[in-house]
Amino acid sequence: MKMCMGGQWIDTGEKIEVLNPYDNTVVDTVPHARAGDIEAALAAAVRGAKIMAKLTAWERYQILKKTAEKLETRAEEFARTITLEEGKAIAEGRSEVGRAVETLTLSAEEARRIHGETVPLDASPGGAGKMGFTLRVPCGVVVAISPFNFPLNLVVHKVGPAIAAGNAVIIKPPSNTPLSALKLTELLLECGLPPEAISCLTGPGGELGDALCRDQRVRKITFTGSVPVGERICRTAGIKKVTMELGSNSPIIVMPDADLEKVAEAVAATGYSNAGQVCISTQRVIAQQAVYEDVLAATKSKVEALTTGNPLDEKTKVGPMIREQEAIRVEQWVQEAVKGGGRVVTGGIRRGAIYTPTIVADVKPEMRISCEELFGPAVAFTPFHDVHEALALANDSRFGLAAGVFTESLDTAMKFARDLETGNIHINWGPQWRADMMPYGGLKNSGFGKEGPRYAVEEMTELKMVVFHLKY
Repeated sequence: MKMCMGGQWIDTGEKIEVLNPYDNTVVDTVPHARAGDIEAALAAAVRGAKIMAKLTAWERYQILKKTAEKLETRAEEFARTITLEEGKAIAEGRSEVGRAVETLTLSAEEARRIHGETVPLDASPGGAGKMGFTLRVPCGVVVAISPFNFPLNLVVHKVGPAIAAGNAVIIKPPSNTPLSALKLTELLLECGLPPEAISCLTGPGGELGDALCRDQRVRKITFTGSVPVGERICRTAGIKKVTMELGSNSPIIVMPDADLEKVAEAVAATGYSNAGQVCISTQRVIAQQAVYEDVLAATKSKVEALTTGNPLDEKTKVGPMIREQEAIRVEQWVQEAVKGGGRVVTGGIRRGAIYTPTIVADVKPEMRISCEELFGPAVAFTPFHDVHEALALANDSRFGLAAGVFTESLDTAMKFARDLETGNIHINWGPQWRADMMPYGGLKNSGFGKEGPRYAVEEMTELKMVVFHLKY
């Protein structure tokens, strides 16, 4: 595919191959953007931002609504593209397209809800004769840097609210999975988005990302990815609005009164989808000592039922990781845990980029498989004795994105809701659950700012205060 600069589709002499993670075949190629391409995209975005700011809320709504409708008619095509470039099972690809339709629809609706409010200035000393109100206005140029693991919906979570708020957008998709973002760009243009309001540049993240993020014409950056890259962007960006959706090692806490069958079902569902390459995947299970072995046994049978293989096969539940070197890394972390006293209950076998769904028991909190972000299809189990130890183990992390708690006690659930240091808390389900309308974001090194169209629109607008000094 070609890349898009201000609505114009262009090619370059140097190509980047987009590889199928399952068999390493070439799915397509994309251009390698250069410095001149970045400058052209930025210049177009500045012009596009002025055009977007003049569009009515109704016009922005119509563009996004039409895009959602058109995406729905091409759902199978997009699902197949997601699976071919990213490797997730085709059923998950279809689910992602469905979610992207919902995210676009929510963004369209939010375009019609942007508003200010009156401020009662006469309630302050010296406020007599003063009338005030606020206005929300677009930031201007938004740079959206997206990750490989949800190559469509996480792009939509950035682009949809940016357009709803009246901004121009430059998308920087990952080199591993750029095709879904390029196809989305095509749809937006077909549905009436002003051409200069969108660019989608393909190429190395460090090279393109640094140049885009440091440029003073960019007023808002929204990024999903790793902590080191997020830190680099924050250092580079200077004085700009920034949203960071970063890493995690999300826990499930299992209390002794938990429904163990439901725990096992949740671990299998939330620990291994997309081969564990989800920032809110269950990575740690912290189970009370009295039910620890029972939880392991119940979960083992559920995990062993997860079939691996070609992600285009309808029977496959877990496809390959994005590249073989990532599967090798997961294999090394598991072996490292075993050397330190952990035990593999099931899985632990690698075939190329496929790593079989794995359970590692008796994991110590300081092991990398527990304390770092694994981002792969293995779940670490650790026992605890009382609620205070469970909280300490769960919170002993530089991350704080999501957590799950299993208990039948309302008091216990509320204690975890108050005391867990995470941005999303799920009672009686795993951490990997997200409604696209909800505020989504983390604490600590998991980032700052919120996604979800309503909340992202606030992040992608500026608030102005207007004061009338009246004569009466």
